[in-house]
Amino acid sequence: MGSHDLGVLLGPNYLDGITSLPMDVLRARRGDCQEVEVALSYLRRLVQGRLDIVLAELRRRQDGAASPDLDALVSELPQILADRVRSPGNGRLPTFMAPDEVEVDQALVERLDSIAGPAQLSALTDVDGAALQTMSDELSRLEREVSDKRRSLFERIDAIQEEIVRRYKTGEATVDSLLS
Repeated sequence: MGSHDLGVLLGPNYLDGITSLPMDVLRARRGDCQEVEVALSYLRRLVQGRLDIVLAELRRRQDGAASPDLDALVSELPQILADRVRSPGNGRLPTFMAPDEVEVDQALVERLDSIAGPAQLSALTDVDGAALQTMSDELSRLEREVSDKRRSLFERIDAIQEEIVRRYKTGEATVDSLLS
């Protein structure tokens, strides 16, 4: 397979010459973009889950509820994480259901862990209010950044798909070529 480097896939020249690229290169590029999009989607779900946990702790404090122990927090996770059963988005049916061995931009993963890693999440009740709000704000920014990168990948996937469809409609490509 080709490049799974997010910087390359989102680079300004990635779609240059799209109308003259061989069909197998177009399909490979589309596949690369789709695989990285799935990995970003997975990362986005991780960010959203951690954000939901932080927001639940903020709400608990605003409501003046007693500080739960770790067992109570774990028992509440299904309700906390169920808030986003259907996230907003374009409703695309994923081509891949889970990331394969594709590495997402490691800096994004490291940033997520530095903002709200497992150690921080397991000790949320010990975090002061200002730090908790900062954590929420940073997770929200990271979620938007990951969403923007996904949106840019969808734009590339769509452009490549449109070129493939155009070739079939104009006869430049045929179904028979798939069989050979």
